[in-house]
Amino acid sequence: MKRPVQALLAALMLVGGALTASAQRYYEPKFYVGAKGGATLSSVAFTPHVKQSLLPGMMMGATVRYTEESVFGLIGELLLEQRGWKENYEGAPFAYQRQITYLSLPVLTHIYFGSEKIKGFVNLGASVSYMLGSGIKSDFDYANALDQPGFPSHRSVEQMSLDIKNKFDYGIMGGLGMEFVARKKHCFNLECRYYFGLGNIFPSSKKDIFSASRNTTISVSLGYLFRVK
Repeated sequence: MKRPVQALLAALMLVGGALTASAQRYYEPKFYVGAKGGATLSSVAFTPHVKQSLLPGMMMGATVRYTEESVFGLIGELLLEQRGWKENYEGAPFAYQRQITYLSLPVLTHIYFGSEKIKGFVNLGASVSYMLGSGIKSDFDYANALDQPGFPSHRSVEQMSLDIKNKFDYGIMGGLGMEFVARKKHCFNLECRYYFGLGNIFPSSKKDIFSASRNTTISVSLGYLFRVK
């Protein structure tokens, strides 16, 4: 019984060694550091529904990337990102928006394809975030919205004055982009990314007003990466 097991282990070691040697022969690990910045368009998925428009914001931060296979890698980022929502009053003369600033840490798989100079890529993964602060802009007394002359009486108003309970946010994201390689060590990329939050910013128990209040964000960014290895 021992001999077949030993033979199997030896065979596995040989196969593993061959695969490692093959990987070392054909794939060269690469490590990049860089920065990125861009614009965001955000909303919050409320249940019950709240009529909204996309809220413009910004994002910027640092990024690192490690690739080992010919088409696969990992990305880590540390970003300052604006999310939130903007109320849509459908022509009524009122304006309200709440912008929430997060420090976020996305960790993504990086799948790329193309030539040495121009590559396409897909990024998929998750992100955790911590709220640094929030700000409200309004041209009316939103704490007493229903008392405002002409304010639509059928609208939900509680979300405008509720305090954000959950400072931590987490969710999934995916992105598509193109990368241009200059002189082997310098990379420039353009990416469009979508984030869907899985956590709620407001309390969501049965007794609370909203059963869901999840961040959603579309971002477009420009990035620069320098290959250090």
